[in-house]
Amino acid sequence: MAFDEEWAEAKRTAAARGGSSYDLVVKQDDLGAVGHDAFMIHGELGKKADIAATGATARAAAECSARNLTMGPELSATLSTWDSQVRTVLQMYAHISNHLDYSREAHARDDEAIAASMRHRDGSALSVSEIQGYVK
Repeated sequence: MAFDEEWAEAKRTAAARGGSSYDLVVKQDDLGAVGHDAFMIHGELGKKADIAATGATARAAAECSARNLTMGPELSATLSTWDSQVRTVLQMYAHISNHLDYSREAHARDDEAIAASMRHRDGSALSVSEIQGYVK
């Protein structure tokens, strides 16, 4: 199935489930869950990836190089590339987690500010006609 067809089907399914024709709907809980997952993946990847000079691959590269095997420098180059790519992925997960945490907090502050602006000084809610006056 082509991407466009799959995307259209996914939108139809989401619209049928949610009763909305909006292209994208995100709830606060969704942002928090995705941000948390990104944080957890970042932590696990950082622990499990064989990073730079601390892992078995680095020791094997050093041992091969010490014995004048050409595989040593090649293994070191492979490890360097791997390390760079893992660090890039870690940075992306950290960015996702931080951005979603920030977005969630920023939208909550915006909602509070909007709610406060929709009230009179005594705390009572604005009437519909007063609200419409702001729109015009």
